[in-house]
Amino acid sequence: MPDAAMTGRVAIVVGSANGIGRATALTFARAGAAVVCADIEEVGAKTTAAEIERAGGRALARRSDVTQAADTRADVEAAVREFGGLDVLMYCAATNEPTGSVLDLDETWWNTTLSVNLTGAFLASKAALPALIARGGGSIIFIASQLGRVATPGRPAYCATKGALVQLAKAMAVDHAKQGIRVNTISPGAVETRRMLHRYGSMENARTVHSPKHLLGRLAQPEEIAQAALFLASGASSFVTGSDLLVDGGYSAV
Repeated sequence: MPDAAMTGRVAIVVGSANGIGRATALTFARAGAAVVCADIEEVGAKTTAAEIERAGGRALARRSDVTQAADTRADVEAAVREFGGLDVLMYCAATNEPTGSVLDLDETWWNTTLSVNLTGAFLASKAALPALIARGGGSIIFIASQLGRVATPGRPAYCATKGALVQLAKAMAVDHAKQGIRVNTISPGAVETRRMLHRYGSMENARTVHSPKHLLGRLAQPEEIAQAALFLASGASSFVTGSDLLVDGGYSAV
């Protein structure tokens, strides 16, 4: 593994079964990190971990439900037990809530979206912080969205949670800076992941709808977001905290 940006570091990637989380877990491993691949989709987490190990890296797969504090604590305990500590928490978990206004969205979906997108980040951070502090500091990264800054029709719960993640990260950055903890968010534009297939039926349809909204005229690849995560996880961003890194192809520029 030629990249040594994270040699000796240990990361938990929550939501590592597919999409941005999977790309990030693989990128962290190539950069030298040992990675706990956590996801409620156990098969996907195991597939990601197995790919890391085939490439010569170190990984551990865990089925983890982010709405359960016991699961988030167990993820951290596994990282410490298997790899000796924890340096990075990357949180990518999100729901596929239905499209609709507040009038259309039922309370169950509202609560589920908040629980997974936002409360899960709180629970994962609460579990991870003692281990990060014990190592003398570390990096926490949440995947937010450009829709945490600008809105789109039919996504009230998603927009609300992504905006809240940006503010949660800022508040945590303030609270834990003296303990060596950096907390940041990444706000991607539209990314070619399974979530797009769920919402638009095909990637072709997703590209037709979303490509013109980005100044670069296309959707992002998961690996492009993973490179931003690597920056925030590594020493290259040692003076970056409380920030929201837009990786949105110019979506929110106009």
